[in-house]
Amino acid sequence: MALPVITIVGRPNVGKSSLFNALAGQMISIVDPTAGVTRDRVSTILEIDDRYIELVDTGGYGIVDSDALEDHITTQIHTAMSKADLVIFVVDIRDGIMPLDEKIAQLLRKTKLKVVVAANKADTAKLFPQAGEFARLGFGEAVCISALNNMNKRVLMERVLKEVAHMPSETPKQEVMKFALIGKRNAGKSSFINAIVGEERVIVSEVPGTTRDAVDVRFEKDGETFVAIDTAGVRKKSQIVNNDIDFYSYTRATRSIRRADVVLFMIDATEHVSQVDKKLANFIAEEYKPCILVVNKWDLAKETADTEDYSDYLTKVMPGLRYAPIAFTTAKDAKNIQSVIDLAKQLFKQASTRISTGRLNKFFEEITNAPVSVPRKKIGFPRIYYATQIETNPITIVLFVNRVELFEENYQRFILNRLREILPIAEVPIRLIIKPKRREEEKDKK
Repeated sequence: MALPVITIVGRPNVGKSSLFNALAGQMISIVDPTAGVTRDRVSTILEIDDRYIELVDTGGYGIVDSDALEDHITTQIHTAMSKADLVIFVVDIRDGIMPLDEKIAQLLRKTKLKVVVAANKADTAKLFPQAGEFARLGFGEAVCISALNNMNKRVLMERVLKEVAHMPSETPKQEVMKFALIGKRNAGKSSFINAIVGEERVIVSEVPGTTRDAVDVRFEKDGETFVAIDTAGVRKKSQIVNNDIDFYSYTRATRSIRRADVVLFMIDATEHVSQVDKKLANFIAEEYKPCILVVNKWDLAKETADTEDYSDYLTKVMPGLRYAPIAFTTAKDAKNIQSVIDLAKQLFKQASTRISTGRLNKFFEEITNAPVSVPRKKIGFPRIYYATQIETNPITIVLFVNRVELFEENYQRFILNRLREILPIAEVPIRLIIKPKRREEEKDKK
């Protein structure tokens, strides 16, 4: 995929992530007054005037990080610059040229990259004359913008597009599948992503909570394009009430689950399943998302447990995901990583299955006629008149029945188990919608 790569750089708190979100037209990078919120390379593909570009956000250059990750952040910035075709150098028009701005300018001159200076926080035209001093950085006249107010966003992009007009811009390949990696902090999600793409695409550290944004990583495997979404580690709700960064990280993690085709739920094999894990499991089940339980760091746990016992343990503590297959990995050594991706593709295919109405009704006819010993509280016999599938991803089946109240949770669970036994959808969630048959409704009204 040949796309011009536009990388945003600058010192901390000049508004790089605000500009990234403004250009993208959606909230992708976390924006917070706290310096150093962005650590990894966050990227997105934009279509502007029938041309496609890849836009990349980076951490603040020269940040003093609270978790001592300065070197990692700097490495990510240098990597982003090495892959860039053009750099948007963001400065603060209110502050003027700062020592770190001069240091970044010196670094950019060495790279010989094309550079467009964006003087941010120019909220009123009265501030525009102050942008003149940025010409001393050596990259020509700065474009005055306000990422917060979307001022001159179009002017900036016209300048950028003019600089890359000579470059090819192919239509990006449509991704086959999106999968999100979720789990509590330090479970190994970022190591898993890096193992897939074969480079340090996201920062890996022993410090819990290293990843803060939800980072989309596009990669190709066997000629197909995939998007892996690395998410921040989830903490207990009580621990994120007074921490804006953790709150944004949590909401992005849950949003990533919703937009994923398949969820890779990372479990740390060296720790017991926590309340956070159980809460995430319930959320995945409620969203009807195909899921793989990825038991990571298995190299550290296999001496004291075997895969069968651990699988039984997960089924017991997370019964809502009993249908989900389980994979055992060591992400830091890239063990069993590719097979997890292959399994994710299989789940996506299962969740996309269309079952003919004739086949469904034949199946439910067998259920209706077969003797069933399912404990029930309501008096009466549940009868299914008609069934039809109305959606895929998730597979959604509507049952028209005699009395809705007779289809209690136990009986629905029995139906789902039988569906998985007979049809090729054994490892994905199935949504049942129970509706009364219309003529029965009319009788009830009378």
